[in-house]
Amino acid sequence: MMRVNNILDYLKEKYPLDTACDFDNVGLLVGDGNASVTKAVVCLDCDINTVNYAKSMGAELVITHHPVIFSGLKSVTKGTVVYELIKNGISVISMHTNLDIAVGGVTERLCKAIGLCNIKPFVSHSGFLIREAECNMPDADVLGAHIKNALGGVVKYVGGDKPINKVLVCSGSGGDFLEDVVTGDFDALIAGDIKHNVLIAAINAGVAVFDAGHYNSENVIVKPLRCELSDTFSDIEFTVFNNDKIKSV
Repeated sequence: MMRVNNILDYLKEKYPLDTACDFDNVGLLVGDGNASVTKAVVCLDCDINTVNYAKSMGAELVITHHPVIFSGLKSVTKGTVVYELIKNGISVISMHTNLDIAVGGVTERLCKAIGLCNIKPFVSHSGFLIREAECNMPDADVLGAHIKNALGGVVKYVGGDKPINKVLVCSGSGGDFLEDVVTGDFDALIAGDIKHNVLIAAINAGVAVFDAGHYNSENVIVKPLRCELSDTFSDIEFTVFNNDKIKSV
């Protein structure tokens, strides 16, 4: 019989918790490590839709990228996510920035999903590990269309008609890494979440920046993680839940 702790121990060995950022909250965040697991859900976020889905399929565990508890909770009341998880005996393991930086993790999967080549680790000025890669695109317009075709969703970007050969890549929020593009030998930054002021700073610096969408840039890890866990724990049924309810017009 497999237990929550068996899966947690595997994930901790592959994606060590101590590699997560100081502000992060990773590991077993809700539930009982000794609880048995026959079915589990793998997804980006654990919202109320995720809880309802897990209940409907009889899952005892949810594995997320974004922490189900990120900042301090002031109450746990009926109808809230944490309350409903506990009420229904569903545990949650969250692997966040430790999964972002790992070999085979989110940022590396993002590079591969876009079709970049010569992917290498890059230590940013802040010490956070991202990736550098090559793409050989004639200009920002072509690369922007390429990213949208690869990931879907909405892609925002700035950049002119300069060729884009060498890029820095970060899944999720990545505006802090513009400095590394400007001071390094890079043509562009590709990330999942870029604030408006960073886009303006990129225009002023004469470099290209691409906001590929937070959900789309990180959801690339969900199916590979499900496959990895299914191969490792063959007695457990792992299911992907795509829970993006944020719409664009």
